[in-house]
Amino acid sequence: MVTFVDGPVGVSVPATSANLGPGFDSLGLALSLRDELEAEVTGSGLVVEVDGAGSDSVPLDETHLVVRSMRAAFAAQGAQPPGLRLACTNVVPHARGLGSSSAAIVAGLSLARALVAGGGLLLDDQAVFQLAAEIEGHPDNVAPAFFGGFVISGRDGDGFYAVPSDVDPRISVVVFVPPDPLSTELARGLLPAVVPHADAAADAGRTALLVAALGGQPEHLLRATRDFLHQEYRRPAMPDSLALVDDLRGDGVAATVSGAGPTVLAFTEPGRPAQALVERCPAAWEAHRLDVDTEGARLR
Repeated sequence: MVTFVDGPVGVSVPATSANLGPGFDSLGLALSLRDELEAEVTGSGLVVEVDGAGSDSVPLDETHLVVRSMRAAFAAQGAQPPGLRLACTNVVPHARGLGSSSAAIVAGLSLARALVAGGGLLLDDQAVFQLAAEIEGHPDNVAPAFFGGFVISGRDGDGFYAVPSDVDPRISVVVFVPPDPLSTELARGLLPAVVPHADAAADAGRTALLVAALGGQPEHLLRATRDFLHQEYRRPAMPDSLALVDDLRGDGVAATVSGAGPTVLAFTEPGRPAQALVERCPAAWEAHRLDVDTEGARLR
C-alpha cells in the first residue's frame, strides 16, 4: 500500500536551452536560473500558490502544469493523495525559449515521487525522464532539466533516450530575454515539412562539431552553432531576436536562438568576457550571465 510522507518537500529545477543552433530537438543545456517549488499532502482539496514568472497568467487549479505532472507521477506510483498544497517561486521566464514548461513538468514529477514513501523505488530516474518526455512531447528540454549539464536526447523504438556529454568549464552563456513572449506552437508552425538534403547534411555536421566544441574545443563554437534547419524559417515571428543573432555572429560571437525563441543565447569563451556581451543587450530586454548547471533537478 502506498503511503505519503509527512510535511512538505521542496525541489529546485534549472532553466534549459534547447537546439543550441543546429541541434534541433536533440541538444539541451541546463542553465543556472532555477525555479523553486514546495508541495505537501493535505487532508483534502488543492491549493496552488505562484510567485514570480507567470503569477498573473498560470491557472491555479488542476490544469496547472505542475499539478498535472504530479498527478501523472502519483498515478504511476499507484495512488493519489487526498489533498495537495503547491507553492511555486518562478524565476524562469515563461514562453521565452528557456524551458519553463519542462521545468514545471520535471518539478511536478520530482515532487510527487518525493511525497511517496519509497517513491524512488516505484519510479526510478529513467521512469521519471520517460514520463517527463511523454508529457512534454520531446526530450530536449526535460533531459537537461532533470539530469543537468549538456544532454543529447531523442526518441527511437525503445522510447526516449538521454546521453550526457561534457562541457568545458571555461564556457558559460549570456541570455538576452525580450519583453514579449512567443509560443512554441507558433514557432513550430513556421517550419517546413521538408528541407533540402544539403541543409540536413550541413546541420548534421555542425551538430557533431558542437558536441566537440562544448566538450573542450570552444574555438569552434562559432562555426558549430550555425543552424540550417529552423532559425531562418522562424524569423518572421521574432525579427528582433534574429537581428541580434546576426549582429553578434557578425562580430564572431557564437549566438543562437534559445529553444523556440525568442530569447537569444550567446556562448562566452576564453578571451571573451561575459560583461562585454551583457553590454550588447537591447533596450527593454534583460540580460543574464549564466553558468552551465550540472545538477539538474534537486530536492531540498
